[in-house]
Amino acid sequence: MAGSSPGQAQRLAGYEPSTGGAVYLRGLSRWQAESQREDLADLYVESTGAVSGEEYRSREGFLRRFAVDVRRPGFDMTAAEATVPGEASVLVGCAFGFPVRRDGTWWRGFLGALPQRIEQLTASGHVFAITEVMVHPHERDRGLARHLQERLLADHQASLGATLVDQTNHAVYDAFRSWGWQDIGGIIRRQPGPALLRVLVLRLGEWTPSKPDGLAHNPETERPREADGLDPGMR
Repeated sequence: MAGSSPGQAQRLAGYEPSTGGAVYLRGLSRWQAESQREDLADLYVESTGAVSGEEYRSREGFLRRFAVDVRRPGFDMTAAEATVPGEASVLVGCAFGFPVRRDGTWWRGFLGALPQRIEQLTASGHVFAITEVMVHPHERDRGLARHLQERLLADHQASLGATLVDQTNHAVYDAFRSWGWQDIGGIIRRQPGPALLRVLVLRLGEWTPSKPDGLAHNPETERPREADGLDPGMR
């Protein structure tokens, strides 16, 4: 990780969990993430609110996807653990993903023309794909999900987060939109079968003339301000 070392916990300032105590964010290496796969699966089931009788299928589906993601080049995870007075710390959230390759193959199947700004950021290595965000229901409305996403992107010096959401999964789509993600169009993925997904992106940081992509310390991410298919907040 470019920010904190795997296993090094940092207290999340200004955030108090519903249980009291404190929340700490830490990066997990590939090995650490795999060693916690069962806890992560439990958190996934809790965070998605699977209906009775569907928990097993939901859990197994997550574990299959996780087994693929954790093997991707550059995989990284940020986890949130809450300290509970008188008890051991508990996992209350996580976000994970991998850097988008500079050759742009991740965008294959995009419907229409990909915005030029995104092509440029991809080629410069400043796009990070977030494949999963999970937060315990007790922390869902307390801003923890956004903290996790922003920490993961910041650790990779990414200017842009990207994710794909099944357009029929309204709960997940609405959650990402509520966290500030922008819908830029559709993309077709053909594995395991043809599916139309929505493409959502998240800028890291606020735009200013000196920080057009949210990273003042990375001048190669600065781009012209002409219209490029993104809404005004992305220019």
